[in-house]
Amino acid sequence: MQHVISKDGTRIAYDKTGSGQPVILVAGAFSYRKFPGSLELVDLLKDDFTVFNYDRRGRGDSGDTPLYAVEREIEDLEAVIAEAGGSAYVWGLSSGAALALKAAESGLNITKLVLYEPPFIVDANDPQPPPDFETHIKALIAADKRGEAVTYFMTKGMGAPVFVPWIMRVMPGVWKRLKAVAHTLPYDVAIVKDHASGKPFEIAQWKNVTMPTLVINGEKSGDLLRHTAKALSEVLPNAQHRTLEGQSHNVSMKVLAPILKEFYI
Repeated sequence: MQHVISKDGTRIAYDKTGSGQPVILVAGAFSYRKFPGSLELVDLLKDDFTVFNYDRRGRGDSGDTPLYAVEREIEDLEAVIAEAGGSAYVWGLSSGAALALKAAESGLNITKLVLYEPPFIVDANDPQPPPDFETHIKALIAADKRGEAVTYFMTKGMGAPVFVPWIMRVMPGVWKRLKAVAHTLPYDVAIVKDHASGKPFEIAQWKNVTMPTLVINGEKSGDLLRHTAKALSEVLPNAQHRTLEGQSHNVSMKVLAPILKEFYI
């Protein structure tokens, strides 16, 4: 494990594995650098790339600050890019994809970008979270009701059936990992909330995302995620869209890795 220091002084933990062009992995909600899926993707990419797998702030071995802002997370990614040599390929999953996209728009030196199912809502007919979703999540975290926060986020935010978190509760290792990062769920909400009202994207929103970009969704994912992926690929200046047969939001890293290799190389 190594560390970089973000602009506000926060220590960001990362692992550096492999050799070749740098690829930075940006995790989504509940994920961190030791999450099984992240470790599997590192193992699948390390023979072709130098993989930077980092803990987003507040997770794993990274530090945090009391007042959260999306800009601080962009600065964290900027610090990792600097550590990688000043430029890098970037892959983002779910809210991590939304964060990577915003980082690219802010001007970070991302040379190629892959986004897997950023959870924006750009179709008014797709389901939306309750109006007080962010406030309620923060209240649960403030009351240290981590399990309730995980359940609420999954069902009201991600649209998971109510039985899903209950199944996870009987898997002690999985449930423990989810609760360990529950306090960062408001961060994920903050990243996507300005594109969560069903309003279509505008081309001007992403005018600086000029690097080659691949937007991916799973064939079995819900309408919301599929609609967003397609809409995003149509407004980004230099993007292509791909649907992975048989995949859902919980994408198989063995299926994803060859797609990343093909695009990056």
